[in-house]
Amino acid sequence: MMIVSSADERKLIDSIPVNLHIGGEWRPASGGKTFSVDDPSTGEHLVDVADADAADAAAALDAAVAAQDSWAATPPRERSDILRRAFDAVTARADEFALLMTLEMGKSLVESRGEVAYGAEFLRWFSEQAVRIDGRYTTAPDGKSRLVTVKKPVGPCLLITPWNFPLAMATRKIGPALAAGCTMVVKPASATPLTTLLFAQVLQEAGVPDGVVNVIPTSSAGSTTGPLIADSRLRKLSFTGSTPVGQTLLAQASDNVLRTSMELGGNAPFLVFADADVDAAVQGAVAAKLRNIGEACTSANRFYVHEDVADEFSRKLGEAFAAKRVGRGTEAGVDLGPLIDDDARHRVAALVDDAVSRGATVVVGGSVIDGPGYFFEPTVVTDVPADARVMSEEIFGPVAPIARFSTEGEAIELANSTPFGLIAYAYTTDHDRILRLPNRLETGMLGINSGVISNPAAPFGGVKQSGLGREGGYEGIEEYLETVYVNIALT
Repeated sequence: MMIVSSADERKLIDSIPVNLHIGGEWRPASGGKTFSVDDPSTGEHLVDVADADAADAAAALDAAVAAQDSWAATPPRERSDILRRAFDAVTARADEFALLMTLEMGKSLVESRGEVAYGAEFLRWFSEQAVRIDGRYTTAPDGKSRLVTVKKPVGPCLLITPWNFPLAMATRKIGPALAAGCTMVVKPASATPLTTLLFAQVLQEAGVPDGVVNVIPTSSAGSTTGPLIADSRLRKLSFTGSTPVGQTLLAQASDNVLRTSMELGGNAPFLVFADADVDAAVQGAVAAKLRNIGEACTSANRFYVHEDVADEFSRKLGEAFAAKRVGRGTEAGVDLGPLIDDDARHRVAALVDDAVSRGATVVVGGSVIDGPGYFFEPTVVTDVPADARVMSEEIFGPVAPIARFSTEGEAIELANSTPFGLIAYAYTTDHDRILRLPNRLETGMLGINSGVISNPAAPFGGVKQSGLGREGGYEGIEEYLETVYVNIALT
């Protein structure tokens, strides 16, 4: 692990652009306002960032619209080469990106470096997909014409990214948009805009033309992005965040019938069957629950464990959680950093208190850690009743609630008893069950004997109220392409 000092931190923060990035220029907000970005591990101020308003958003869309035709006409190989240069640059500057994410989001440096590697892979993957956009040519069934399909970029996009994976959520959207030939306005989360601003600088240095990528941090998301969504020149909206916000954005997008991609909330079940390798299940549970401090839409939210192995699993999971070191992410040996803010920490505490008040038992953890910073103990809670809030609400913290089941049918019914369907996990050695589960579980993604399944080469997305569309994989670039059908009559 790299060793950092407060001087290293200050030097990095002072080097990050903090203005809006519009039309290739770094400019202050039109109203001159800024907002503070803080370190969640200390609560201390890091830096002030330009605070965009509706006028800045309009200028960003103006720039994206002006650049759209020329960027769409840019040869695919050139777009591919730019993305590959961006991949190389992010990889070369991995230490900078990792430290910056740790400072503004809180995760440990080990996890931040993992995100840099993961996030950069979207740039490499979509650099390869940029030259593989194709259509098809067929003969009409009656033989009287030829049917041709052509793919072209959907047009200017609005990309809204969350705070929990500041780099990967940006690359997962920007990568395919660039590969497809789309220009964009990017609105990063106000809690973590610095990583996106640094990435915009890298893209500019990699050769992205002026106006193709525009970044507008803001402390007032609705009033800034609302006018953009209502603008008929915008043709695509991609959002990662909570389901309630996504529902609002979908309603707004309906007026102009925008193409939309929505990666929304999750409530992932983690199923451990009687035939499972319990030690492997515990290892997978730690990865699925504690990755990113539990602040991930893919985080395991509800643990359903067969009654025959529930006691062993709960004991071993508690031991694994107790061994995790909590602290500031820049410190050597730290496994888990703070939650993003004090509201998040107290919400997690309230979920644990509610479960205990309904009869659940705390195996390990369960308490707020005194500040500075917004820390919460890694927590395992057993015998959690179905009506506990922690079994129906997305936790977004390091808490693993465990309930028991008796049959496969019961486990599947419990897993599906939610309006969400982003991801599910299952540990079993029964091959027939492995083949049954994808069809019986209501989920967009399924990890079998695996606690981490996100991969740039695979389609990421959910069903039900967990969203629309897919990011990553071969499917990811399709979200930024329109299909044009051409009928050529034979004479």
